[in-house]
Parts: sequence; C-alpha cells; structure tokens
Amino acid sequence: MARYTDSVCKLCRREGIKLFLKGSRCESPKCAIERRNTPPGMHTRRGKQTEYGERLREKQKLKRFYGLLERQFRRFFSIATRSTENTGEALLSLLERRLDNVVHRLGFAPSRAAARQLVAHGHIQVNGINCNVPSIILKAGDKIAVKNKPHSIQAVKLNQQSHMEPIPDFLEITGSEPPEGRLSRIPTKGDADPRLAKDKELKEQLIIEFCSR
Repeated sequence: MARYTDSVCKLCRREGIKLFLKGSRCESPKCAIERRNTPPGMHTRRGKQTEYGERLREKQKLKRFYGLLERQFRRFFSIATRSTENTGEALLSLLERRLDNVVHRLGFAPSRAAARQLVAHGHIQVNGINCNVPSIILKAGDKIAVKNKPHSIQAVKLNQQSHMEPIPDFLEITGSEPPEGRLSRIPTKGDADPRLAKDKELKEQLIIEFCSR
C-alpha cells in the first residue's frame, strides 16, 4: 500500500498553515511551522504565484489535511461530481464521512493518521462488524464502536482523556464501555473540521476548477 513516509511537518510548511497531522504536538511550541514558517527546500527567491499555483495549493491543502494520496482524492472528487448537490459541498461531506475521520473527530484518536492505524489494526467495529478499511464512507445512522478488548479500549481511553476538541453536531457519543459513537446525520460544508479554515478560508471552488481541467 502506498503511503507518505517523509516528515509530515514539511507538508505544513509547504502549505504555510497548520494541517494538524501530529495531533496535540501541532498545538505545542514543538510545532515545526511555529519555529520555521518557510517552505522546505532551497530558500531561493520565489516569484508571484500563478492562478494555476493558487488552485494547486488549495487542492493540496485539502488533500493533505485529510491524509489522502492523489489517486484517493481523485476518486472522491469523481464521486462528488456525480452528486446532485454542489460538488464542493459533496466533496467535503464525503471526506468528513470517511471512517478514519469519524474515528478522529469522535475523540478516539489524536490525529487522522492515528485513526487510520487504529482502524487498520482491527480495533474498530462498524454496526457491530469488524472493519479494517479506513476509507469506507459511512451513512447516517451507522454506529462506530471500539472492539471490546482491553488493549483496544485502553488505547482509545488514553486519547479521550486528553481530547479537547468538541464533538461535531453530526456525531454523537452513545456509549463509554466500550467507547461508541454514531453518525447521526450527513455532514454539510458547515460541519467540516473548523481547523481546516483556521488560518485561511478554504476555497473549494478553486479545487473544483483545478480538478475539472
């Protein structure tokens, strides 16, 4: 399986914003972008950003925030374009309904990368069935639970104790022993992770223009 193996802090520096790829570390003084807010590589003088470059950076920011590879992102965009809803809103809704994202936003894991590992290692169940595919798209009413095993519950409980972010409106916690949650409704653009637009407003129209070329 293809995956990004270089330092993820380089991704934040390249996009010029925090992508929160390392959980609580990104909120601490150890965050790389706090210490060195410059793109990685040779620090040569950069010219004015082109229209193509602006659209590319918006797409890369969204893709990297949710931890997707290019092929995965294109697949979700293709699904969104076939939706009867606005393409940009449909795309954000799909990304928010990914299992790894839901596990993270329920507070079961400190980051999306940790959530993917939690799912891939078989610690998560969907509607009572073991699931090790982080990319599946959940539907309204789906239940997400931690497997009722001591080591699975312990890993999640440790993160819940330090989890400071509020649970979004489209999710709800339905149990604690073992930890369990539910996707109560389909998320909209307003339900997207607020940290995505913390520093700069997300311009999904530019992403659509880039991917529709």
